[in-house]
Amino acid sequence: MDSENSKFQTVEELTKRVNELYHKSQAEGLTEEEKEEQAELRKAYVAKIRNSLRGQLDNISIVEKDGSVTNLGEKFGKKGTH
Repeated sequence: MDSENSKFQTVEELTKRVNELYHKSQAEGLTEEEKEEQAELRKAYVAKIRNSLRGQLDNISIVEKDGSVTNLGEKFGKKGTH
């Protein structure tokens, strides 16, 4: 993502800008530059959501029938960046 779009640090900020571009596209259309920005922001949004979900899933532990605890993050996740 280029430096202009890296100013959006949170999912909420990304969502706000994506929505602004969406509403503009419906009302009057977007320039090619705005279409590219919209595509980059959507990719950044999906990446942030995936990373957040992966972080949550990596912290799930299951208590097995024998009483042992299996940490799913250690078993399946955290093999590198997803």
